[in-house]
Amino acid sequence: MTALVRMRLAGFVQTGRAAAPVLAALVVLSILYGGGQAQAGEAYGVSAAVLFGVLAWQTKILLDVEPDVQRRLGRVAVGGAFRETAAGLLAALVAGLPVVLIALVLPWVVGGVTGPQQAGDPPLAEGIALGVWAHLLLLLPAVALGALASRAVSGQAARGLAVLVGGLVLAIVLGLKSSPAPWLMPPVMAAARETVGGADLAAVALATGWGVAWTGIVIVFYARMRLTRP
Repeated sequence: MTALVRMRLAGFVQTGRAAAPVLAALVVLSILYGGGQAQAGEAYGVSAAVLFGVLAWQTKILLDVEPDVQRRLGRVAVGGAFRETAAGLLAALVAGLPVVLIALVLPWVVGGVTGPQQAGDPPLAEGIALGVWAHLLLLLPAVALGALASRAVSGQAARGLAVLVGGLVLAIVLGLKSSPAPWLMPPVMAAARETVGGADLAAVALATGWGVAWTGIVIVFYARMRLTRP
């Protein structure tokens, strides 16, 4: 399975398809931080919410690179559909980590982050820790959404695009404080809110459990869909 993960990552990079989401992340984050300085927690929280869509899109691109015939051969080579599906998800997760790293480093390069400005502001280290948490938490559901939109499940480019865009829109709309059912989508907006003003451990734990549970449900559905397709 490790060899299949490496092969998918190599195909993703060597075909040049990895460049598009990375460039998109750089452009979006440069615009975001170009508006002025913000405290680490607030800046990273918005960054994580913005990157959710980029990471989901990147996952779809990575999983769509492999031709259908090659995917079937990979299933045979690793000994079953479960291992082949897991290899794709793991490859997408690994591919997302450099984008997250860029998001964590870029604001320091462009001067978009500042320390506490008033006596009641949270410490810089706390803001950074919350920002790392938000990025890593949202990476999981982003991979799940991107996988659900991939060609192997959607079957058609238009359908996959509808799943991806629809999921992003719903994540934002249902993530508003006034939403009656925010749990239907991952905690994109909730994670961004929890990075502002200091850590609330209960809220952080709730958002973490929510994100992991949503990811697990979607991944199970994705795996079942993959098992029913050749």
